[in-house]
Amino acid sequence: MSASGKPDDNPCQPRHFKPNLCAPAPAEGPARDSLETSHARIVVAAALFCLAFLVIAARLVEVIGFQHGETRLAHLHPVDKIARGRGDILDRNGVLLATTLDTPSLYANPKQVPNPRQTTADLARMIPDLDAKEIYAKLTSDKSFVWIKRQLTPREELEVNRLGVPGLQFEREERRVYPKGNLLAHVTGFTGIDGKGLSGVERGLDDTLRLGQTEILSIDSRLQFILHDEIQRQMDQFSAIGGMGIVMDVRTGEVLALESLPDFDPNNPGAAPRDAVFNRVTLGTYEMGSTFKIFNTAMVLESGVANLASKFDATNPIQIGRYTIHDDHPQRRWLTVPEVFQYSSNIGAAKMALAAGIDRQEDFLGRLGLLRAPKFELPEIGAPLVPSHWATVNLMTIAFGHGMSVSPLQMATGVSAVVNGGKLYPPTLVKHDAANMPVGQQVMSAEISAQMRKLLRLVVTSGTGKFAEAQGYVVGGKTGTAEKVSGHHYDTKELLSSFIGVFPINDPRYLVMISIDEPHGNHASYGFATGGWAAAPGVGHVVERMAPLVGIHPVDENSSEIKQALTIDAPAPEGRKLAAE
Repeated sequence: MSASGKPDDNPCQPRHFKPNLCAPAPAEGPARDSLETSHARIVVAAALFCLAFLVIAARLVEVIGFQHGETRLAHLHPVDKIARGRGDILDRNGVLLATTLDTPSLYANPKQVPNPRQTTADLARMIPDLDAKEIYAKLTSDKSFVWIKRQLTPREELEVNRLGVPGLQFEREERRVYPKGNLLAHVTGFTGIDGKGLSGVERGLDDTLRLGQTEILSIDSRLQFILHDEIQRQMDQFSAIGGMGIVMDVRTGEVLALESLPDFDPNNPGAAPRDAVFNRVTLGTYEMGSTFKIFNTAMVLESGVANLASKFDATNPIQIGRYTIHDDHPQRRWLTVPEVFQYSSNIGAAKMALAAGIDRQEDFLGRLGLLRAPKFELPEIGAPLVPSHWATVNLMTIAFGHGMSVSPLQMATGVSAVVNGGKLYPPTLVKHDAANMPVGQQVMSAEISAQMRKLLRLVVTSGTGKFAEAQGYVVGGKTGTAEKVSGHHYDTKELLSSFIGVFPINDPRYLVMISIDEPHGNHASYGFATGGWAAAPGVGHVVERMAPLVGIHPVDENSSEIKQALTIDAPAPEGRKLAAE
């Protein structure tokens, strides 16, 4: 202030605590150098702080944008998805068959549990499948870590949390779940508690699934439900101990449905009986009975030993050693090749095989993949049982499906080649890429394949497979009834009754096979439990139910086009009849 009491007009005069803005800058020298150095350090520090915040912000954007962007993850390389967990399994239409969920597992530090007895009682009440004695022993041990239960349900986790007991803690783990339950148990299989595949596709494709890669199967869960339903119906009707079936695309080898009954819940495999876990379609091998006449007839025609006009003597049973070969539907006369097939003559089939010989039979069955275990995405694969020494008796019995055992998967694969123009496609459970379809291996001529389609249609229209008819869908197929081996002999009361159907047989697309294990005749079947009664109706029902779903429209089976494709025009007879030379 001036002496007059007015504010001083000098702006450089210090006032109270405010800094002196007009103080002169330090002169050149050490003081000024120190000030400039301080200013530079402050600027650098500020820049570093800004850079750090920018890096953190960018990382947050990446985490939020990518970890929640499942559609982006779906296109990453499998190696980039390791952190995401085990890959999903989908059916060919994108239906979820197996996935992984985060689940809590309960553990304890016994040294921190204040009242083990009360805690044991509470846990046993909330989680009934716990063993109280075992839990109490764990909670009173001198360890600092014990598992109480792995993979709790959300309700169990909530109840344990409400206890508020010190020493009880949760560990986040992964749990494999199967939304379709029993329906695809033998296809998906299951994993262990550590997430490792133990059976089915889970084990067969474990390496890629563990990398987080989603596997799209060839299975159509709609067709799987239909196949399961019809096999169960036939089992119930004939009081059978089991059943199996397969639906295959004959043009690609893709398996669209695969069912083995009884089955189990892959969400709780530990509760399944051993018989239920056994995969009858891929691991089981069976003498398939007269369905094998498909291969025997194709072999004879393909080799040129006989044609559709050739005749074989089926007048009397054949005695070979201690075995007698007879017919279930004896005609007691010479039969043409179509008649041998139509009436399912064992005698005629044996005579045909004798005419062809052991070498031709073994070679043809080998070309169809019936002499070795197939390569498939499931680890449960059975190897065929073939003669160690191929003798004449083996030649004759194999002709009508005894003396050699194969799996239903092998049967379906071989028959597909017989009807599709002669091309063998390896069976697969993985959906083919439309841009990379398999070529197939030519194992027999297209001409003989066309003849076999006519014979298969004949069985349904005029032979033992009439109950497989599905009006409008032109089904062809073959019955088979095999006596099961019991000890050192065949048991006539323990049968495996089968039917293999193909439709539309004039332009084959799908194969449906059903086998019923140990069916028993009933009043409705007049006491019969053969393939024509126990299995053929199931195949016909599957065809009727699945055809609209796969885009096969019904046709007029009496049209000239279809009749021309399926009418057997036998060539002129050969000059002599073929017996058992």
